[in-house]
Amino acid sequence: MKNLKPFYIENSRIPLWVSKITGLGVWAVSFFIFVFCAGKLDERLKRHETIHFQQQLELLFVPHWILYGLFWLIGLVKYRSREKAYLRNPFEQEAYNCEGIENYLPHRVRYNWIFYKI
Repeated sequence: MKNLKPFYIENSRIPLWVSKITGLGVWAVSFFIFVFCAGKLDERLKRHETIHFQQQLELLFVPHWILYGLFWLIGLVKYRSREKAYLRNPFEQEAYNCEGIENYLPHRVRYNWIFYKI
C-alpha cells in the first residue's frame, strides 16, 4: 500500500469551493483516491497530498475524515483561529514536516501522524 499514489487533478475548482467553506486559502485537497489542485502540482505538493492519501488509506478513508474534522474543531476551540487549528491538526503537521523529504513516502511509518499533538 505504501506505493499507491492518488490520481492528481490539476486546475480544479474544488479547492476554491473548500476555501469558501473553510475560510482558508486552500490550494490542493486530497479526497479519497483523488488530489484536486487549483493550479499545477509541484513535487513537494504532490508529496504533501500523497501523505494525506496514505493517512486516509491507513484509516480506511471515512474515519480519517471524521478524525480530521474533530482535530480541526478541537484546534478551533483551543486556538480560536481557523488557520492555527488547520496547522496544528496532526495530519497536517506530518504532511508539512515531511513534504520536503524526497524519500519519505517509501519509508513512512504507518500512523506516524499519531505522534503529533494538537
